[in-house]
Amino acid sequence: MAVSHFLRPAQGDYAADYQYYIDLVPDGDILELFRRQIGDTIASLTPLSDAAADYRYAPDKWSIKEIVGHMIDTERVFAYRALCFARNESAVLPGFDQDAWAKAASFGRRPLKSLLAEMNLTRTMTLVFFENLTDEEWLRRGIANDRPFSVRALAYALAGHERHHLNILRTRYKVLPPNDDAREHASSFLQ
Repeated sequence: MAVSHFLRPAQGDYAADYQYYIDLVPDGDILELFRRQIGDTIASLTPLSDAAADYRYAPDKWSIKEIVGHMIDTERVFAYRALCFARNESAVLPGFDQDAWAKAASFGRRPLKSLLAEMNLTRTMTLVFFENLTDEEWLRRGIANDRPFSVRALAYALAGHERHHLNILRTRYKVLPPNDDAREHASSFLQ
């Protein structure tokens, strides 16, 4: 049984600009965090009406639906990168323009319930992939968006990215209850 999912990525496993996301992830089994995280995220957002999920705290900011859609897109991209690196892909993988993708996706036209169902399915596929990696595969590396990553670092970045957006929903959108986890308090990164 692989145990690499219990170990935090080392600093050389990811680019420095991903430190913020890595730091948001608590110590422990990343797979267990994935399981808990998706349930908590969906449970937190399910009570919102579609009208409430169309809210943006400023005209140039994403709506809650767009944030959810962005989280889904990012999960797919990070999981694909992890898949490529776990399979020893040597090609440099491209980046993606999150703002262009969100604009092109028309997330606001969809019911929040549909987005949350897609988020759950996407996480389920991500979890099954990571659950079946060997220790060697967790440690494999590659380049995406001109930045180095290990498979393990991508898992942590993915979990941290979700925690980052939940924190924004708490602090800027005020749609989630406060969280006492010090790692999720607003930081200078959010300012």
